[in-house]
Amino acid sequence: MKILKIIHGYPPLYNAGSEVYSSSICNELSKKNQVIIFTREENLYEKDFKIRIEKKKNNLKIYFINKRIDKDNYKNENIDKKFAEILKENKIDIAHIGHLNHLSTGIVHLLKKQNIPIIFTLHDFWLMCPRGQFLQRNYENENFYQICEKQEDEKCALNCYNHYFSGQKEDFNRDKKFWSEWINTRMKETKSIIEKVDMFIAPSRYLMKLFIDDFKVPKSKIKYLDYGFPSGYLKGITKDKKNDIFTFGYIGTQIPAKGINLLIKAFSKINEKSILKIWGRTNGQSTKSLKDFAKNSKNKIEFSGEYVNKNIAKEVFSKVDCIVVPSIWGENSPLVIHEAQSCKIPVITADFGGMKEYVSHKKNGLLFEHRNLNSIFEQMKFAINNPKKMKEFGKKGYLYSKNGEILDIKKHCSELLKNYKILIKNDLIRNLIKF
Repeated sequence: MKILKIIHGYPPLYNAGSEVYSSSICNELSKKNQVIIFTREENLYEKDFKIRIEKKKNNLKIYFINKRIDKDNYKNENIDKKFAEILKENKIDIAHIGHLNHLSTGIVHLLKKQNIPIIFTLHDFWLMCPRGQFLQRNYENENFYQICEKQEDEKCALNCYNHYFSGQKEDFNRDKKFWSEWINTRMKETKSIIEKVDMFIAPSRYLMKLFIDDFKVPKSKIKYLDYGFPSGYLKGITKDKKNDIFTFGYIGTQIPAKGINLLIKAFSKINEKSILKIWGRTNGQSTKSLKDFAKNSKNKIEFSGEYVNKNIAKEVFSKVDCIVVPSIWGENSPLVIHEAQSCKIPVITADFGGMKEYVSHKKNGLLFEHRNLNSIFEQMKFAINNPKKMKEFGKKGYLYSKNGEILDIKKHCSELLKNYKILIKNDLIRNLIKF
């Protein structure tokens, strides 16, 4: 089978959840199938839309399209032209889309014209929300980064795109009208994708329900399937702590949506001796501001830098007693929660979105009230004062399996292949009926 995987970034250039997951399934699927990857890079010293090809072992071939400047777009004719050329070069059996942000929605239309079956894994709300997370920018508003309950064109313009407004009062209505219309056009385009995609996969029931209820994806077109993991790298964890001081860990990008500022502020209030270790790619001014917050802590906060994902058990989980996932948006199905649970590390996270789906309060971890600093503080304090209970929570692991283990990548990809074959068969039948 020749599988085309489409994703807006690919490791090691990009290492967020959807990219790491995409790499995992591509490596597994390529053992018995040909896998072609279409993704992007941002080489500031090459021309836009230049294609770079990289061949890997195990039948893997990656097409990188260069895109130096990327902001708020959704459809790009130049990307579509390059993608069409790649389709001509390769006979594709099925396309598996992971994310179209930074790429182009035109990709879906081109695949449909070629009668290539399309499966689409939903990693966030990008099809439903121009910014992908239902998290408002709220520029010039005291209450910034507020959760957005639903998409509305004018509200999007005023709360998320008003930083593009000229700033002159006489231009306000003109700019509001322009961005409201731009968002309206954008939403019509992303909604048109529903009928062209053959199957959507949601890694959390929370996400699946939102797409059915609010985006009108037919129930027959969407199914729940949690992420799979090449679990070998999560085996055999041994504690590597140099002391008995209770240690919290944060793993992820250092951006506002992750709520890391709330975590640092909550931890800074704790009197009991403890440590907070922060791992992840630094992010300029954002990281500097977080380090400034950390100066007020009564206990030690360490910024430990990046880690290699395949070494996460040894480099991260062996050094902590639990991890905290404090995201202020409705995370879908965080990979780091699954990875921690596989290593029997308890998780403290929010009672919201896909986060609460995988953590049951005082069973395999702790839940705090979403976006509530004091609630984070209370749960962290409970963890410090109850280390034995936290260890017991960690032993429970992943709640959706008998042995507490997360879904292995082989079983996950086996399920994907079943769906691929069904869609290919259905497509053949449709084409025969046409003739």
